[in-house]
Amino acid sequence: MPRFFVKASDVSSGDLGADCSKQITIHGNDAAHITRVLRMKPGERLVVCDSKGVEYETVILSVGEECVLKVESEKDSLNEPPYKAVIYQALVKGDKFETVIQKGTEMGAAEFVPVVTKRCVVKLDAKDSGKKVERWQRIAEEAAKQCGRGVIPTVRMPVTLKEALSQSEGQVLFCYEGEGTVPLSKVLHSSDVPKVLSVFIGPEGGFEEDEVAFAGEKGADLCGLGRRILRTETASLYVLSCLSYRYEL
Repeated sequence: MPRFFVKASDVSSGDLGADCSKQITIHGNDAAHITRVLRMKPGERLVVCDSKGVEYETVILSVGEECVLKVESEKDSLNEPPYKAVIYQALVKGDKFETVIQKGTEMGAAEFVPVVTKRCVVKLDAKDSGKKVERWQRIAEEAAKQCGRGVIPTVRMPVTLKEALSQSEGQVLFCYEGEGTVPLSKVLHSSDVPKVLSVFIGPEGGFEEDEVAFAGEKGADLCGLGRRILRTETASLYVLSCLSYRYEL
């Protein structure tokens, strides 16, 4: 069944005489997609999520520039992890960041924060950052629809590593390929399900030693990801899969 996301404000009580069921109105590109691409008709069914974890099974009342849906049932989404995983991914070249967002959304990430580190090759000004984040947010939404998520992960504006460490919450996993780290498996097995996990992944050239030292001073867990050195776009997905195995399966 096709899945779409709306704002909570798009869900309202209907005015259907004796049947005052909730109604949902879908606007813009999604309405056009339902009407012109999927060519759906009144009476057909859709799944709609309000981006807060509530999932509605609906039947179409009308299509067009706005699509009006009648809610037949609602429930909390069962497709969200029991933890909030925030991926602090260093900026990387080409479309690697898009891969992290698309696949990371499928693996349960809740937020993505682009991070500027000393070895980042990519440099973005304010204008470029805004355009990139808009595109990355669309990728997250499409991936969330495809994989059945109950919420759309949020893509934040780029921050420096210092800013990222200052705003990070919960258990902070600072992934590093050098010495002085603890295997990720030991870090995860030493705790119950955390409410929030902040995962830091470096750029193509990795973190510099002073960046690692600073993270340690801030209380981050310095984590090793095994004997092999992973590509930056692989590392975040590797960690997300480990989190899912540890806390979901």
